[in-house]
Amino acid sequence: MRVAILVLDRVFDSGLAAILDVLRTADELRGRLPLPPPAWQVTTVGFTETVRTGAGLCVHTSPIAHAESCDLLVVPAVPEQRPGELAAFLSGPESAPARELITRTRARRTPIATACAGTFLLAETGILDGLSATTTWWLAPLFRRRYPHVTLDQSRMVTESDGITTAGAAFAHTDLALNLVRRRSPALADLVASYLVLDERPSQAAHTISGTLAAADPIVAAFERWARERLHEPLSIRAAAEALGVSERTLQRTTRASLGTSPVRFVQDLRVEQATHLLRSTDLTIAAIARRVGYENANTLRVLVRDRTGTTAGQHRRTPPQRLAPSPPGPSSRTRG
Repeated sequence: MRVAILVLDRVFDSGLAAILDVLRTADELRGRLPLPPPAWQVTTVGFTETVRTGAGLCVHTSPIAHAESCDLLVVPAVPEQRPGELAAFLSGPESAPARELITRTRARRTPIATACAGTFLLAETGILDGLSATTTWWLAPLFRRRYPHVTLDQSRMVTESDGITTAGAAFAHTDLALNLVRRRSPALADLVASYLVLDERPSQAAHTISGTLAAADPIVAAFERWARERLHEPLSIRAAAEALGVSERTLQRTTRASLGTSPVRFVQDLRVEQATHLLRSTDLTIAAIARRVGYENANTLRVLVRDRTGTTAGQHRRTPPQRLAPSPPGPSSRTRG
């Protein structure tokens, strides 16, 4: 299988290295299987002979013509990850050659894979319209605004839709590469994961910081502050909207447009976030924690934690060297996030 890895100036070093290391290891270990899959022929390609990475390292690349006949094009994360700079890069002349290559590759129906902010580069060409994709979780609000015709699934670590594979935040490049190996040989992927000590993570949810996502819109940010102060109380969308000076419909619509979810689900995410913090940092019982985040039934919290993080409440309860003492009861002990 001929794999072309497109290396752009200031590429994310670890993302590029992760893909190369996983595929090289897979090629080295494939002979240990009774029925080994075909070899990977991996070539780094670029628009110049030498590309400088984000950390200043030099990568020698083969001519871009190698990508024109590949069986898979992999695009590691593009250099800009701050919203303003990323938007300028995507629509500017610097990324134009890459966008053209991606468009030509898609026209041939050649599979394409990317991770992190690289998903933006694919979406900018229009090839993701009508498909599902994922990207780094903290850029999700920008992605939704910029590419409304793409179904963004920020809960998953790796998605595949009509031959295009996308993965989540920066170190999801390892998940992406292992997923590519698994499609050829599950047994080889397991072997590679064992040798490199990699764990495949099905979701980004456990790493998502709800407040960071909310900050992308002033109404949602205000709603987040209002909700954090009342996590222990029953949720009232009407009361929240009145406190913010907007209609319920506006709050619903704005939250959906920015976060891709409803206000109720967003508050559930805030409650799970606070609950997992308390599980890790205090000796409070799960029942006490449930009450602190607005649930009378501890089992309701257990189900939500498992659903949102992919991990049980008990697994979040680690034993650090020194536990924080739980706060005394009373108004001063309210969780503020």
